[in-house]
Amino acid sequence: MSHVICVTGGAGFIGSHVADALVAAGHRVLILDDLSSGRKENVPAAADLRVCDIREPQAARLLVEEGVEILVHHAAQMDVRRSVADPRFDADVNLGGLLNLLEAGRRGALRQIVLASTGGAIYGDQDEYPASEDHLQRPLSPYGVSKLAGERYLYFYSREYGLHATCLRYANVYGPRQNPHGEAGVVAIFLDRLLRGQQPTIHGDGLQTRDYVYVGDVVRANLAALGREGFVVCNVGTGIETDVNTLFEGLRAALGSDLEAVHGPPMPGEQRRSCISAARLEHELGVRITTTLEEGLRLTADWFAKNARG
Repeated sequence: MSHVICVTGGAGFIGSHVADALVAAGHRVLILDDLSSGRKENVPAAADLRVCDIREPQAARLLVEEGVEILVHHAAQMDVRRSVADPRFDADVNLGGLLNLLEAGRRGALRQIVLASTGGAIYGDQDEYPASEDHLQRPLSPYGVSKLAGERYLYFYSREYGLHATCLRYANVYGPRQNPHGEAGVVAIFLDRLLRGQQPTIHGDGLQTRDYVYVGDVVRANLAALGREGFVVCNVGTGIETDVNTLFEGLRAALGSDLEAVHGPPMPGEQRRSCISAARLEHELGVRITTTLEEGLRLTADWFAKNARG
């Protein structure tokens, strides 16, 4: 059954991959993106791109006028450092923008929202590895606070208005189209430096760990959430910790590069370890994370090599 689906942030890294899959599945796809970090060339040809900010009245009107039934919400202020420097801006985008769309949607045809949330930033310093969705939530940044608050708002809208909601807490997502500039994932940054012949910098000793999940698996989680009734929160990760040194060696091997990394000072306030369990994702949505890190890095390195910009 096809639906009218709006993907906010659909010109960005993850959102555009989700939009591709939704178009391929036969849905009518409306994309809302202000192009502050997304690119028009990421948008599938069959999707309808509207350039606007999710906080604007225009975004709210489009949801109602276009008869949007499902909202897949990826637009966000996602820079952790900026959220610390300017928490009001972070809340304005991540909460104000979300509420703008929810209030319009509930007056229209909206029946479900799939929210791109965060695994690492919501749990903060973990007591157990990997963390389940029931782990104590201790966000260490306004970004993590706003994402957790967004989930809480969705629970309210689910109970009060019957809006179905699935919150997907992503681990560290990587893959083709990731932007290596600004607030970007370390995979994209390392690949960009290696392809330019520049030595990447590893902050600290490189033994800090993250859970790296390939964007293709994240897309499958989004598609599996369509039509899921009620309210649910699911982690989307591999449950495997990988340190930065190991990640760099994997990327270097994927490109066949002989460049060495240099070590710089550690990033202030950086979490030492982060890893999340996706057991509930498999139980609730039937999705298993299947892409190995080696395979995902190879696919990502191939794309970056073919699309390297001077």
